[in-house]
Amino acid sequence: MANKHTIILMQTSQNRATRTFMDYESISQAMDGICGLYERKLKELNPAIRNITYDIADLYNFIDGLADMSALVYDHSIHGYLPYDREWIKQRTFHHLKKLAH
Repeated sequence: MANKHTIILMQTSQNRATRTFMDYESISQAMDGICGLYERKLKELNPAIRNITYDIADLYNFIDGLADMSALVYDHSIHGYLPYDREWIKQRTFHHLKKLAH
């Protein structure tokens, strides 16, 4: 799964104007990007706290709180992108963070 171009599609609210995407060179970088997005949101909501901690449930709540989030991952064997849903993203972020912790 390394070095598979990944596009994260997201919509932060029911307003269609909040649709956006994030573009990454690998699934791992995409998971870093999602975690970073959440961490920036935490800092924005808690500007006075220097060291913010969170657990996987907090990250899952953030992902579930978005109007929509999905991923498109390039598959070299079909020369195209395969779609993945929010649950897949949550599983991948969990495995990514677990790998970083070891």
